Amino acid sequence: MFEVIFLIFISLYFIQIAVFLIGAVKEYPKLEDDELPNATVIVAARNEHDNIIDCLTSLNNLEYPEDKLEIIVVDDHSTDDTYQLAENYIKDKPRFKLIQPEKSIGIVKGKANAIANAIEIAAGDIILTTDADCVVSKTWAKTLASYFTKDTAMVCGYTNQFDNNLYRAMQSVDFVYLLGVAGGTMNLGKPLSCIGNNMSYRKDVYHEIGGYEKIPFSVTEDFQVLMAMHNLKKYKIIYPLDKEGLVTSKPFDDLKSLYWQKKRWGVGGLKSDLVGFSVMATAFITHVLILTQPLFFTVNTLVMSLFKFFIDYYFLKEIYRKLSLKLKISHFVIFEIYFLIYVVLLPFVIPNRKVRWKGRTYN
Repeated sequence: MFEVIFLIFISLYFIQIAVFLIGAVKEYPKLEDDELPNATVIVAARNEHDNIIDCLTSLNNLEYPEDKLEIIVVDDHSTDDTYQLAENYIKDKPRFKLIQPEKSIGIVKGKANAIANAIEIAAGDIILTTDADCVVSKTWAKTLASYFTKDTAMVCGYTNQFDNNLYRAMQSVDFVYLLGVAGGTMNLGKPLSCIGNNMSYRKDVYHEIGGYEKIPFSVTEDFQVLMAMHNLKKYKIIYPLDKEGLVTSKPFDDLKSLYWQKKRWGVGGLKSDLVGFSVMATAFITHVLILTQPLFFTVNTLVMSLFKFFIDYYFLKEIYRKLSLKLKISHFVIFEIYFLIYVVLLPFVIPNRKVRWKGRTYN
């Protein structure tokens, strides 16, 4: 009986991953450089002393028509010297603006309120967002903007993480895996998630959904914007697998911060629909079966467990190849161990919806 159940869920898992990969590698037409729209990059920063200069330096190196790009840095009332560091860096760089949120917009809080304040003064037709702990590629802005053909409302991009040790590499592989799933489902017309450190959308569609002030507050504000635009049923929302649009973020170096990130994402995921919960349930049950497999060990259960790891490896290998990244075996192994553990534990953590984020607590 255990073997039969295991086979059913391994088969479902395989079908899911195959579908995700089909969607993830879908290609889209692009605009020529002389057709690029006016764009505004928005970076919300709070207590980013260690990261802000690297982020701003990468943004300063963006390749984009000079008269079509502005960059707004929003200091979200940092309690360190983030504002002063940013102010000194941009003083001789006219493409940059530095602000602090002057008002509360609707019921939104924290980062969402900071971004909403910036959008109110943004000159660009396209809004691009990244985070202050990220470094963007030189071609990031023009790559995402080039996908805004007719009727496209949102374009998301891929993010990896600095992986100079195994703990960081584990997080980086996890990022790429989750975004591969997000990209695959989104490109097949069923968006399940996105990430705010590499996303873009039309400003007029943002206003059409009512902006952040009309969206219920969430600790995953990017997901709320995604679903509001998707629910209009009028526009394309795409997730091209394009190495030129890659962003690299800084991973956590401590377990506590990683725990709160995973919990925040898990709590945000509670707003998923039936398809989203089905995807999560299949992964959860598959991982439970693998962890309990030694109790019901047979050669068949071992083969099915190994097949699951092969499925993940092939999926990741293809995503990495498209992004011109290298997937090391050691990085994959540590990710699989981590993946097994957190997918099983997360459902028991998120019923208590308290979340800590950027020095603030949300319930």
